[in-house]
Amino acid sequence: MDLVAACRAFVAVAEYGSFTTGAAAARIPQPVASRRVAALEEHFGARLLERTSRSVTLTTFGRDMLPSARRLVELAETMEHDAVQAQRRPFRLAVPAVCASPRLVRLVVEGRRSGLHLDPHPAGPGERAELSRTLEARAAIVAVTPDSGAWRVPLGLASTADPQVPAIYLETLRAGRADNHQQRRRVWIQPEDDVPHVRDRVTRLRDALGLQPAQVTVATSLVAAAASVIDSSDLLLCAEDQADELGLHWRPIGEVKLVRGYDISATLGEDRRQLRTQLHAAIGRCLGAVNDDGGQA
Repeated sequence: MDLVAACRAFVAVAEYGSFTTGAAAARIPQPVASRRVAALEEHFGARLLERTSRSVTLTTFGRDMLPSARRLVELAETMEHDAVQAQRRPFRLAVPAVCASPRLVRLVVEGRRSGLHLDPHPAGPGERAELSRTLEARAAIVAVTPDSGAWRVPLGLASTADPQVPAIYLETLRAGRADNHQQRRRVWIQPEDDVPHVRDRVTRLRDALGLQPAQVTVATSLVAAAASVIDSSDLLLCAEDQADELGLHWRPIGEVKLVRGYDISATLGEDRRQLRTQLHAAIGRCLGAVNDDGGQA
C-alpha cells in the first residue's frame, strides 16, 4: 500500500465529506479513492469513516488520525517541491576563460537535457582550482597534465600571415646578424597556458634554441596577447579553434608537441562522474578537445 497516496485520499474525502467531491479534489477517480481509504482502514485495523448513501463522516478513530494523515500529506508535498527545486538549482561550474560564449551556451543546453542546470563561471587555471577547493563552485574543469586528463586540446602557434608551411619551428625566430637591431618576433603565452606542463616546456625550448628571454612572454590576458599578435608579426600560443575565432592562421609547433589537459575537480564523486560521462562529449566540444585519433571530441 502507498501510505502517502492512501492518506491523501483519506484527507480529501474527510475534508469534503464526500467520496465523489474528495476524489475530484485529489484528482483521482472515485473508485480509486474508495479503495485507498479501505486499504488504509485495513492497514490500521479500524474504520476511519462512516459511510451512508448521502454523506461521509469521521469515526472517533478517524478524527484522531486525521491530523497525522494531513501532516504526512503536507510533508510529502513539501518534499516533492524541494526535490524539484534541488534539480533546478544552478550547478556552478568553473570553466576555462577561453571557452567562447556560443560553446558555453551549447554546454548549458546539453546539461539541461541531462538534468543539470549548469551555471558556467569562466576563470583562469589557478582560480578554477581555488573555486573548487573552497567549494565556491560545485565543480571545476581544471588544468592537468595531458596524460592524466579526460580531455586533450592540442596547441600550436598562430599569426596574422599564412606561414605557408605545415608547421612552425621556433628556431626560425632566432635573429641573424643582419637584423640584430630589429624587433625580434615573440611567442605570447596566454594565461590559460601559464601552467608548468605547457609554459616550462616552451621556455626550455626557447633556451635550448638560443632565443632571447623576452621572445617568450606570458600575457596578462588573451585579449592583450591576441592584440599584440594582430598588431605585429608575433605568434600566439593557442588552440586551433581559438585561432579561427581570432581570424589567425594556425600551425602546430615543429620542435615540440604541446597539449592542454583537462579534468573535473568536484567534492562529490557523483558530480565528477556525471560530468565526465553524461557530458563528456559536450565538455569536449566546449574546450575544443580532440579524441585519441585526433578528431574533434
